[in-house]
Amino acid sequence: MLKGIELIDCAKANAKQGVAIAAKQSGYDQNIDLFVENLHQACQEIGVNINELEDLITDQQIAKKERVMDVAPDSVSDL
Repeated sequence: MLKGIELIDCAKANAKQGVAIAAKQSGYDQNIDLFVENLHQACQEIGVNINELEDLITDQQIAKKERVMDVAPDSVSDL
C-alpha cells in the first residue's frame, strides 16, 4: 500500500478512472475506505485539502482531455 506523496501521485494519475481503480492501483484493492482515509491524511500532511478524489484532477489534465483544435484556413484561396 502506498502512503504519503507516492499515494497522492498514484491517486492523481488514476483519478479520472474513479476511486475504485485508484485504490486498486495504489495497493488498497477493495479497501476504498482505507484508501480515501490515507489519501486525505497524506494531502493534509502537505497542506492540500481535498473533498473527493476528483479534486486531484488538475486543470492541465482536463485541458489535455478536452483539447480539440481545428486548424484550417478560412477559405481555399487562403492556402
